[in-house]
Amino acid sequence: MASTTKKTAQRQGFKTGEFIVYPAHGVGQITAIEEQNVAGHTLELLVIVFEKDKMTLRVPVAKIASVGMRKLGDPDAVTKALETVRGRPRVKRTMWSRRAQEYEAKINSGDLIAISEVVRDLYRSDAQPEQSYSERQLYEAALDRMAREIAAVNKCSETEATKQIEQTLEKSPNRPKAPTAADAAGGSDDQEEAA
Repeated sequence: MASTTKKTAQRQGFKTGEFIVYPAHGVGQITAIEEQNVAGHTLELLVIVFEKDKMTLRVPVAKIASVGMRKLGDPDAVTKALETVRGRPRVKRTMWSRRAQEYEAKINSGDLIAISEVVRDLYRSDAQPEQSYSERQLYEAALDRMAREIAAVNKCSETEATKQIEQTLEKSPNRPKAPTAADAAGGSDDQEEAA
């Protein structure tokens, strides 16, 4: 009995069948807990499947903390993440290469709020200029990570989660709105008067 309790403590409460967040890969599911003998030592491994990436990882229980693996966020964390994307985008005036590294670090941190900040900062509405290829790639990576976690927490499809995030982004009061036909007509009159 005591050894079972000890093993559960080492696993930090992670159980088979549970969805988790692995910083470098996003949401995965623990499908099994295996034991392997390596150089005379018995290692306990969590088998984690990332279905979307068709990938399986085996993480030694002793490495759970050092790799930054965590349990899924709760509904409050999802609410906070959606509030974050509704906020005003913060774009630093540094070189793109430096910003890209910061965005990448936030995406790979596995932190839902940090990921939602990347989604907020890189989102482009129809009223804004086009994104560069690398901006688009980072935006889609962050959106995908965020949607996967929201889908797992809310028990909905990733498509529904993505739609929820994008609708929240579009409703943000801090976003430039797409010009309407009336704006376009009004704009040309002003130019003629000025000329």
